[in-house]
Amino acid sequence: MAFADKTLVCRDCNNNFIFTSGEQEFYASKGLLNDPVRCGNCRSQRKTAQPSMETEEGYVRYGNFVSFGGRNPRQMHPATCAECGMMTEVPFVPRGDRPVYCSACFSKIKGPA
Repeated sequence: MAFADKTLVCRDCNNNFIFTSGEQEFYASKGLLNDPVRCGNCRSQRKTAQPSMETEEGYVRYGNFVSFGGRNPRQMHPATCAECGMMTEVPFVPRGDRPVYCSACFSKIKGPA
């Protein structure tokens, strides 16, 4: 399939930008169906404006983008790792009757798959 350069309008700054044939070919090879809606400058500004995932409690909060590409947010719950004592988040409510591990300690305990 032959691709031709397209001129698109940025959603944020309303400036025109070129969606090159090479970029279109890359999008098609990855199975992406939609054209980009932001120019390169607005995309990079948007990436750098993302809030830090480290919280004051000392564990990482992943937010809405944890599972399924952000389509279905996963509820995360804070917990303390039973092995190393670090704060972590788990996708279930810790009940206290079983130990909870951070991903690094869980990988060590579980062993190679």
